[in-house]
Amino acid sequence: MTRVRGVPGFVRARLITTVCLGLMCATLAGCGDGGSSEAEASSAPPSTGAYSPSPSPSTWPPDPTPTATDYSSETEEETEDPVIESPEEDEVYSDTGSDASELWGTEYSGTAEISVDIYDYCSSDGSRQLADSQSYLMDGTLNLSSPRSGGGETEDNPFSLLFAAGDPSETGAVSFWSSAVSTTSGQDLSGNPRDPEVLMTYWDMAWYDGELDAELTDPHAEEAVALNLFNWPSPIVACRSDLGELPGAYPHALDSGTTFEGPLDSSSASLTAAGVSTDGLVEFSIEFEGTA
Repeated sequence: MTRVRGVPGFVRARLITTVCLGLMCATLAGCGDGGSSEAEASSAPPSTGAYSPSPSPSTWPPDPTPTATDYSSETEEETEDPVIESPEEDEVYSDTGSDASELWGTEYSGTAEISVDIYDYCSSDGSRQLADSQSYLMDGTLNLSSPRSGGGETEDNPFSLLFAAGDPSETGAVSFWSSAVSTTSGQDLSGNPRDPEVLMTYWDMAWYDGELDAELTDPHAEEAVALNLFNWPSPIVACRSDLGELPGAYPHALDSGTTFEGPLDSSSASLTAAGVSTDGLVEFSIEFEGTA
């Protein structure tokens, strides 16, 4: 091996530097594109952004953000009011859709055509038999007002009704009262204080689509406050008409089941009544036509 002697120090340093540069160039040329990319990557400046840690398992993947459409749909479903149908029973309507209070204070005047059958129990076997039949006309009035109140109760009808045909003391006269307030003692039998007013309801009435449908349900004859009456003469002695009649007309209390019905609005009334007395002696029908 040839030895190099006497080479100055600065020459030796240049030789070593030249050899190292040659080896480095050979190495870079052999790496090709891959080496170039790696070099570029190594020469890129480090990122200056803040460090972002990896999301924790409990929060990844993130929940989808609800859209405005989702919120709108949920809100509509939660706030939508249920549809509730109103019952038709026990409700009061007129032909114009308004309530019965519009008829309160209305008075109708007109004519009542009355047909009456008179019975007695004068047959040989004591059974009921027809004794007389008559028909006649009378002036009639119909008054409607707000339901009456008394004794802490209020009449359960769309309005309070009073119908009258003829004078109260006249033969053949008729009167209908849907209710009345009776005055009694301010104390009961034990001496305890009580309301002296007592509401007496006679008729059960409904008014729907301009039609009145009324029925006498309690004559209150047992309490001696019967106000639904039909006046007709009575003989002094039963089955002895030859002995004459009692002076004046005799009021026969009307029995349960008497009806009063027909078209009724704020301008006119066209009503039909039919019933029988509690003693079975009077059976009648009425056709009333009146205007307000």
